[in-house]
Amino acid sequence: MKLLCAAFAAAAIAVLAAVTFAPPASAASLVEVTGFGTNPTNLRMHLYVPDRVQARPPILLAIHYCSGSGPAFYSGTQYAQQADRYGFIVIYPSVTRSSLCWDVSSASALRRGGGSDPVGLMSMVTYVQQRYNADPARIYATGTSSGAMMTNVMLGVYPDVFKAGASFAGVPFACFATTNGSEWNSECANGTIIRTPQAWGDLVRNAYPGYTGARPRMQIWHGTNDEILRYPNFGEQVKQWTNVHGLSQTPSFTDTPQSGYTRTRYGGTGGQAPVEAISMQGVSHNLPVDAAQVIRFFGLDGTVTPGPTTPGPTTPGPTTPGPTTPGPTTPGPTTPGPTTPPPTGACRVGYTVNAWNTGLTASVTIANTSTTAVNGWTLGFTLPSGQTITNGWNATYSPNSGAVTARNVSYNGSIAPNASVSIGFQATHSGNTAKPTSFTLNGTACTVA
Repeated sequence: MKLLCAAFAAAAIAVLAAVTFAPPASAASLVEVTGFGTNPTNLRMHLYVPDRVQARPPILLAIHYCSGSGPAFYSGTQYAQQADRYGFIVIYPSVTRSSLCWDVSSASALRRGGGSDPVGLMSMVTYVQQRYNADPARIYATGTSSGAMMTNVMLGVYPDVFKAGASFAGVPFACFATTNGSEWNSECANGTIIRTPQAWGDLVRNAYPGYTGARPRMQIWHGTNDEILRYPNFGEQVKQWTNVHGLSQTPSFTDTPQSGYTRTRYGGTGGQAPVEAISMQGVSHNLPVDAAQVIRFFGLDGTVTPGPTTPGPTTPGPTTPGPTTPGPTTPGPTTPGPTTPPPTGACRVGYTVNAWNTGLTASVTIANTSTTAVNGWTLGFTLPSGQTITNGWNATYSPNSGAVTARNVSYNGSIAPNASVSIGFQATHSGNTAKPTSFTLNGTACTVA
């Protein structure tokens, strides 16, 4: 567990928020709250209330990574600055058990009213609701790594409380469940727990039997090279939350918000779709946390008229900065246009494998080394024996084993001279993790980098 926590901490250090606004000067500070209610696992609560909040402010529960703390998450992310701008309140909880990891594995944590950390976290939310006249229809959760796992748990156990959540480098609800008292589930962390969407959805529904109300929206972020909580967990979270919402696995919308990022939306094409998933190509567990995009997804970035705050606790909490710390999706099918064969020897393919146990991800770069553009493309290659594609991104793949053809999707069909596109996929393997030996682009052989 010490090595594990060290890995989480190392992965947390470079988490930065992508925020471009200049927040106003503020006298607000992080304060610790005690006696906030039922707290079976002795959690600590720190609270950030901006100088001016909305008349009925929203609440954001911001949950730290394993080995972290609430004050570290406050210092290492931009949620407080977003709160200054938009007038919502942020709760920064802290674990006090020795591992400093959240309980996302015990049976008590995974059912409503079962006890453990979720009960203490819910007490914090209730405290803020009552003390600050907060809006019960606008309560949100976000977290990174272990905090992302707990975000999944809170949305599963309290679907009637949380409006939406954002999970950075996490795993599905109940993926980390154990029966031996361990806090760690290696199979889940390694991405080897693969279930149907229905099975994943049932785990969420069984956490609160009989509940038939609305379910929280979910935003999911993951890096394809996550070495702590492997990338397959991204796709499994997408399966789970689309099923919970009764949605198809086929995205309604796909785009590239920035280089290397693939964003898919399910059940809607707008910025507040029921499920939004962002795959970060080549990014490890050490991923950036884009607080502005979280607040946009939650719908908290609109024009607001703040009201006066209710004076809150005044006991300062620690503010020692600490580290903070994760997914591609399968794009929907597209109708390919005509392809333009490149000149012989005018393409180059790079292929990188990241393998574990019985699974792997492959990152593929297709470079056009000719002087003419390629408009519409198909990449042909033969997967080594025992490898089977289970999902992919930035291309469609057919068949899923043997001689495979990867075909462009709507947004990356053109490759300019001296330009490239990146695609990838997740696959299972039976022990052979070798790379394909040759590739063809529109039927023409390519150089292998």
